[in-house]
Amino acid sequence: MNTLPDTIALFDLDRTLLAIDADEAWVKFLIEEGALDREKFEPPMHAVSERYQRGEISGLEFCGFYLSTLADQDPRRLDSWRERYLAERIMPAISAAARALVATHCHAGHLVVLTTAASRFLTAQIAAELGIENLIATEGDMKAGRYTGKVEGIPNMREGKIARLDAWLAQRGTTLTRFRESWFYSDSRNDVPLLSRVTNPVAVNPDPTLARLAASKGWPVLQIR
Repeated sequence: MNTLPDTIALFDLDRTLLAIDADEAWVKFLIEEGALDREKFEPPMHAVSERYQRGEISGLEFCGFYLSTLADQDPRRLDSWRERYLAERIMPAISAAARALVATHCHAGHLVVLTTAASRFLTAQIAAELGIENLIATEGDMKAGRYTGKVEGIPNMREGKIARLDAWLAQRGTTLTRFRESWFYSDSRNDVPLLSRVTNPVAVNPDPTLARLAASKGWPVLQIR
């Protein structure tokens, strides 16, 4: 039986390791491709984003909106769009500083995990590009090989990140408190629940609310845009 490292490093994705939001970039990409109607998706996306920044939207509503872009699409077409989206939108948004930060923990032999509210469909290849083997993401419901546009299980957002992490660690026979050190890097007020659980919370490119909280608690702040 493999022994887990004594340190775990958790990373948020959007505006933390990426300079952009992966979900928003996906919607914009599909609109420009003519695959989504601009009037139908752009105004709601802005509203969802604003409510997310204010911490006012539920995980089901937030994640469900973005998963709705996958609903009933031919899997081969989705894969083709994703390949171009990753090359055109995501790769340029990964900074050398973000890669170096992840590499520091990987080279130290830590258990490195990407934990994101974005869907596994969008983020599995991003995690691989960053050299992160472990991914906890929002899962999209599927029927007959196609996405339904709904969330399967618990959205990996806010307190859901704790529930999903606890379940993921339980499958490996451990808990967060068993690690000697635990790190979590995030930009968002929505990740305060998990930031408050680790021994080393780090605010990365923090939003105003998280920046104020980090200052009051003495949490380190990184700018890696």
